[in-house]
Amino acid sequence: MRLPSTAHTSRPWRIHEIAPDFHLEDVWALPTPGGPDDLPHLVRQITEGTGDGITVSSPVYRALFAIRWKLGALLNWDASGAGLDARVPTLRDRFPADLLAAPRGDDPCSVPFRSLYQLPDEWAAEMANRTVHAVMHIGWVPDGAGGHRGQMAVLVKANGVFGRLYMACIKPFRYVGVYPALFRAMGRAWQANAHQKAAG
Repeated sequence: MRLPSTAHTSRPWRIHEIAPDFHLEDVWALPTPGGPDDLPHLVRQITEGTGDGITVSSPVYRALFAIRWKLGALLNWDASGAGLDARVPTLRDRFPADLLAAPRGDDPCSVPFRSLYQLPDEWAAEMANRTVHAVMHIGWVPDGAGGHRGQMAVLVKANGVFGRLYMACIKPFRYVGVYPALFRAMGRAWQANAHQKAAG
């Protein structure tokens, strides 16, 4: 379920001080009900990508990503010189000392993101290419019914006019073909891995 921007901006996340110049693109409630200390399980599910992680079976989802990677290769969007530490510096360069000393967390293996930090109630990862510098922020929040759940925010710093045009063009595809399939897969994986969470 898509949430209003205030669901992210009203919380005291550390990402606010790290990426104040990034645009908040989306905020979503994740189908991952749990207890107050379950964020590490969600991060592990996201970073594993296979096995006990998230496997998206939707043909539309897979087709959209296949097209995106083909275009990226053709137009050189994802070249090594277009990413982190090349076109843009990592956001870790902005960290205060206490955040630099915090756990970094694992990098996702199925998407081109690099982990920034992992705290008890939030995890953030970044990626960059010729179109954008983006952050995937996963928070762990009360669900209003006595439990907790994950919440995903996408923050973006577009690379000029081209980057803004790119984000506008992919928006309907993200809403129709990417997010619904991703969140369904995430919910299935979360339920399937319930025994691991219970075992702690």
